[in-house]
Amino acid sequence: MELFESLKQKISGKDLKIVFPEGTDTRILGAANRLNADGLITPVFIGNVKEVTETLISRGINPEGFEIYDPENCGRFETMTETFVERRKGKVTEEQAKEILKDPNYFGTMLVYMGIADGMVSGAIHSTADTVRPALQIIKTKPGVKSVSGAFIMVRGRDDNEKYIFGDCAINIKPDAPTLADIAVASAETARLFDIDPKIAMLSFSTKGSGKSEDVDKVVEATTLVKEGHPEVEIDGELQFDAAFVPAVARQKAPDSEVAGRANVFIFPDIQSGNIGYKIAQRLGNFEAIGPILQGLNAPVSDLSRGCNEEDVYKLAIITAAQALK
Repeated sequence: MELFESLKQKISGKDLKIVFPEGTDTRILGAANRLNADGLITPVFIGNVKEVTETLISRGINPEGFEIYDPENCGRFETMTETFVERRKGKVTEEQAKEILKDPNYFGTMLVYMGIADGMVSGAIHSTADTVRPALQIIKTKPGVKSVSGAFIMVRGRDDNEKYIFGDCAINIKPDAPTLADIAVASAETARLFDIDPKIAMLSFSTKGSGKSEDVDKVVEATTLVKEGHPEVEIDGELQFDAAFVPAVARQKAPDSEVAGRANVFIFPDIQSGNIGYKIAQRLGNFEAIGPILQGLNAPVSDLSRGCNEEDVYKLAIITAAQALK
């Protein structure tokens, strides 16, 4: 079954609500309207109710089926302020909190944290930092996870029969070994969301000691940490990409590896290589790169690229809703 048809079946009828803090953007409007019309989610917009409603109508969109919250006129605002101050543990005053919560990303994140919405999709006009910062301060990471990371689902072929996970390509610039281990474990969870049985390759310029450097040692250490903490996860490293992906090369370079030659989750040693890698696959290999999917948070918040189109928004919202089911 095609990837997104499978995800649609998972979320359909679950009455999931996804926040869009950028509800005046035409790409967001178009995607939210489709999601609502398809019966997949209830879109939640933030802004002046009259202005947002008029914007929807002017675009030929029926506002029924949408929820709109106005930070300037919200009956829950006092409760949200108190909850935010408590969550920040004294780092902000009540007056500061009231100002901060007027920001749509903070307000939207609070809706998710308080269970009023199930997830949030932002980033069409905001930076990654503007999207991720409220999530880190309010939602925070899952127990036992110290870092948030960003993965891409890479899809190619008829019926999406080729699909892989690439991480981290978006958040951690130079992750240390424990952070790389976090990324690997979170990426395995993301893989399962897409019905991928994760076989994780910890990538390097070296395979099984063929190269020597601190960068190689970091990848080896991260692999060991995952094996010790999560023995159920199939993982190996350090592996060069060809050894991880090509069975014939794997037999030569890593004959004793159970992952080499059949990996489907690829963990890059730093953001530089991850960003370059996914864009090469996208532009030269004709893969569709969907993401980044934020991993490791207690509730799903997704970060769009500012260069996204309506279809990107539509698909990332479906992924975000599917994450909320877990």
